[in-house]
Amino acid sequence: MSLKSRELALTAAEAAFNKKAQDVIILELGDLTVIADYFVICSGESTTQVRTVAEFIEHELSRKGITPIGREGVRHGHWVLLDYGDVIIHVFEKETREYYGLEKLWMDARTIEVHEDTSGMGGKNKRAVHS
Repeated sequence: MSLKSRELALTAAEAAFNKKAQDVIILELGDLTVIADYFVICSGESTTQVRTVAEFIEHELSRKGITPIGREGVRHGHWVLLDYGDVIIHVFEKETREYYGLEKLWMDARTIEVHEDTSGMGGKNKRAVHS
């Protein structure tokens, strides 16, 4: 099964929410770079949570037949990068995210904020997207 880049990014963001990741955003890089179409960025409170979030994202995407081209940082857990080609997922420990400031580096990118839907209508952990 093949997911389009945007849907892959949204699926990864939803998986991050399922493991209580914080400050989940998607940067739409589009015409800004050839590196990727989307960055998914989120934070965890500890290296353990960072690893758990990254592993769960990878698990959820693998259930759809999608495997990463590369993965970095799982061992230390301060910044885990999962490379899916058009979508690159960054799971940071909170302090590490603040230090590197990817959102500031890519501030010209369109931001897609993803929030947990707590309205009760969509069920727990469903995504609400705001561009």
